Amino acid sequence: MRPLFYLCAAIAFALAQPAMAQPYPSKPIRMIVPFGAGSGTDQVARALAQAIGKADNVTVVVDNRPGGNGFIAAQAVSNAEPDGYTMLLTTNSTHAAAEHLYKNLPYDPVKDFTPVALLRKGYLVMVTQPDFPAATVAEFTARAKRDPGVLNFGSGSSSSRVSAELYKQLSGVDIVHVPYKSNPNALTDLMGGQIQVMFVDTSSAVSLVKNGKLRGLAVSSTKRLDILPMLPTMEEAGLKGYEMSYWTAAYLPRNTSPHIATRLGELLKQAMNSPELKQLMEKTGTEVAFGDGEMLKQFQASETEKWARIIKAAGIQPE
Repeated sequence: MRPLFYLCAAIAFALAQPAMAQPYPSKPIRMIVPFGAGSGTDQVARALAQAIGKADNVTVVVDNRPGGNGFIAAQAVSNAEPDGYTMLLTTNSTHAAAEHLYKNLPYDPVKDFTPVALLRKGYLVMVTQPDFPAATVAEFTARAKRDPGVLNFGSGSSSSRVSAELYKQLSGVDIVHVPYKSNPNALTDLMGGQIQVMFVDTSSAVSLVKNGKLRGLAVSSTKRLDILPMLPTMEEAGLKGYEMSYWTAAYLPRNTSPHIATRLGELLKQAMNSPELKQLMEKTGTEVAFGDGEMLKQFQASETEKWARIIKAAGIQPE
């Protein structure tokens, strides 16, 4: 009886091994995005999901959770199981700027997350309606100074808002902030004339500017962008020292094992180097800026300090 017992135990142990040590990932990954469908981050998320699925046969489901200044999505991931199957694809909005814009965050941008990878960097475009009576930054500034407190700017992300606030500070204009859940919502109202100007990521702005639905005035980079070579930089347009960029990165909940975080980082790195993602970067005027979890940790710390300085210099008080 004893040999039979040992044989049964050995078989049971062997059969249990796959369940006990399943390779990661072995089921769909949910990628939560703090911005609406059509936003620049959403475009990257969907391209990443497709590239990962194509290369590694891993299903990635994009879950848009806009609103709440990105808090809804960030909090959902911070409270998720640290098993590698719920990740946050976000930007400096939630992980560098928010703590300086809002008094009470429902999450800690550092303690509540495991950094996985920095993915890309991009810039913004100052845009107005095509028929707005200002074809340059200087003309818009002059118009705003003639009518202080009359013109409105919209924003659906901290990058969009802080870019406009920095413009206000450096130009000395008084334009009124109108908050939106996401930049696509603000763009709809901009094209409809409810607001007069906004700073929007190149991912969302390029096609609208090239198709004549919006007029681009300048870009926030330190040099002209290949995707919009006709637009001057803000500094070329007369605002000395103006520079703003944004970035996209991936995070998992705190206490996620290093093995899982590293493996997910490998999947993301492979996807970012795919022809599809490289084509998207070129198309949207952004650039691959891959860094592993440790690099992202250090980069986030330096960016948090930078955004704190910009927000303070812009005179923004935490809400």
